[in-house]
Amino acid sequence: MTTTENPEPVQINSWFGPAGTVSPLHQDPRRNLLCQVFGEKELILIHQDDSAYVYPALEDPLLFNTSQVDLKKPDLEQFPDFVHAKQMRVILKPGQMLYIPPKCWHYVQSLSPSFSLSFWFD
Repeated sequence: MTTTENPEPVQINSWFGPAGTVSPLHQDPRRNLLCQVFGEKELILIHQDDSAYVYPALEDPLLFNTSQVDLKKPDLEQFPDFVHAKQMRVILKPGQMLYIPPKCWHYVQSLSPSFSLSFWFD
Protein backbone atom coordinates (compact mmCIF):
# COMPACT_ATOMS: atom_id res chain seq x y z
CA MET A 1 0.00 0.00 0.00
CA THR A 2 1.37 3.45 -0.90
CA THR A 3 0.19 7.00 -0.27
CA THR A 4 -0.61 9.42 -3.09
CA GLU A 5 2.22 11.84 -2.29
CA ASN A 6 4.83 9.22 -1.51
CA PRO A 7 5.51 5.97 -3.31
CA GLU A 8 6.98 4.43 -0.12
CA PRO A 9 4.73 1.63 1.12
CA VAL A 10 2.65 1.91 4.25
CA GLN A 11 4.05 -0.58 6.74
CA ILE A 12 1.43 -2.39 8.82
CA ASN A 13 2.46 -3.92 12.15
CA SER A 14 0.36 -5.95 14.55
CA TRP A 15 0.91 -6.00 18.32
CA PHE A 16 -0.65 -8.74 20.42
CA GLY A 17 0.21 -9.53 24.02
CA PRO A 18 -0.85 -10.08 27.61
CA ALA A 19 -1.38 -7.43 30.26
CA GLY A 20 1.92 -5.93 31.35
CA THR A 21 3.63 -6.13 27.96
CA VAL A 22 5.98 -3.14 27.68
CA SER A 23 7.63 -1.37 24.79
CA PRO A 24 10.28 0.85 26.43
CA LEU A 25 10.58 4.55 25.67
CA HIS A 26 11.65 4.85 22.04
CA GLN A 27 11.07 6.80 18.84
CA ASP A 28 10.35 5.77 15.27
CA PRO A 29 11.38 7.52 12.04
CA ARG A 30 7.96 7.38 10.35
CA ARG A 31 4.48 8.66 11.11
CA ASN A 32 2.48 6.13 13.10
CA LEU A 33 -1.26 5.68 13.33
CA LEU A 34 -1.77 3.29 16.26
CA CYS A 35 -5.21 1.63 16.22
CA GLN A 36 -6.45 -0.25 19.28
CA VAL A 37 -8.59 -3.28 18.37
CA PHE A 38 -9.20 -4.76 21.83
CA GLY A 39 -7.84 -4.26 25.32
CA GLU A 40 -6.29 -1.07 26.65
CA LYS A 41 -2.82 0.41 26.45
CA GLU A 42 -1.15 3.20 28.36
CA LEU A 43 1.10 5.42 26.29
CA ILE A 44 3.43 8.07 27.58
CA LEU A 45 4.58 10.54 24.95
CA ILE A 46 7.54 12.93 25.06
CA HIS A 47 8.08 15.51 22.31
CA GLN A 48 11.21 15.15 20.20
CA ASP A 49 12.36 18.60 21.41
CA ASP A 50 12.99 16.92 24.79
CA SER A 51 15.27 14.23 23.30
CA ALA A 52 18.30 15.37 25.30
CA TYR A 53 16.40 14.66 28.52
CA VAL A 54 15.59 11.02 27.69
CA TYR A 55 19.22 9.90 27.22
CA PRO A 56 19.03 8.02 23.90
CA ALA A 57 21.34 5.01 23.61
CA LEU A 58 23.18 6.64 20.70
CA GLU A 59 26.29 4.47 21.01
CA ASP A 60 24.33 1.26 20.46
CA PRO A 61 23.62 0.59 16.76
CA LEU A 62 20.58 -1.53 17.64
CA LEU A 63 19.07 0.68 20.35
CA PHE A 64 19.95 4.18 19.11
CA ASN A 65 16.24 5.06 19.01
CA THR A 66 15.63 3.82 22.57
CA SER A 67 15.97 5.73 25.83
CA GLN A 68 18.31 4.47 28.53
CA VAL A 69 15.79 5.65 31.15
CA ASP A 70 13.33 3.22 32.70
CA LEU A 71 10.27 5.43 32.43
CA LYS A 72 8.41 3.80 35.32
CA LYS A 73 11.45 3.83 37.67
CA PRO A 74 13.81 6.54 36.43
CA ASP A 75 17.24 6.63 38.06
CA LEU A 76 17.53 10.38 38.56
CA GLU A 77 21.07 10.09 39.89
CA GLN A 78 22.22 8.53 36.63
CA PHE A 79 19.82 10.54 34.42
CA PRO A 80 19.20 13.82 36.29
CA ASP A 81 17.88 15.83 33.32
CA PHE A 82 15.02 13.38 32.79
CA VAL A 83 12.97 15.47 35.23
CA HIS A 84 12.79 18.15 32.50
CA ALA A 85 11.12 15.88 29.94
CA LYS A 86 7.47 16.88 29.58
CA GLN A 87 5.25 13.81 29.48
CA MET A 88 1.73 13.27 28.17
CA ARG A 89 -0.16 10.17 29.31
CA VAL A 90 -2.87 8.57 27.17
CA ILE A 91 -5.04 5.47 27.67
CA LEU A 92 -5.91 3.96 24.30
CA LYS A 93 -9.17 1.99 24.33
CA PRO A 94 -10.79 -0.33 21.76
CA GLY A 95 -11.84 1.53 18.62
CA GLN A 96 -9.54 4.49 19.32
CA MET A 97 -6.58 5.63 17.24
CA LEU A 98 -3.58 7.74 18.15
CA TYR A 99 -1.34 9.58 15.71
CA ILE A 100 2.32 9.52 16.80
CA PRO A 101 4.53 11.93 14.83
CA PRO A 102 7.97 10.84 13.59
CA LYS A 103 10.65 10.94 16.31
CA CYS A 104 8.09 11.45 19.09
CA TRP A 105 9.29 9.44 22.08
CA HIS A 106 6.69 6.93 23.30
CA TYR A 107 6.41 4.24 25.94
CA VAL A 108 3.66 1.63 25.64
CA GLN A 109 2.28 -0.76 28.24
CA SER A 110 -0.66 -3.12 27.81
CA LEU A 111 -3.10 -2.71 30.69
CA SER A 112 -4.97 -5.86 29.68
CA PRO A 113 -4.59 -8.52 27.00
CA SER A 114 -4.65 -6.43 23.86
CA PHE A 115 -4.30 -6.27 20.12
CA SER A 116 -3.45 -3.22 18.06
CA LEU A 117 -2.34 -2.33 14.57
CA SER A 118 0.05 0.41 13.61
CA PHE A 119 0.31 1.98 10.19
CA TRP A 120 3.72 3.56 9.57
CA PHE A 121 3.92 5.98 6.66
CA ASP A 122 5.93 8.95 5.39
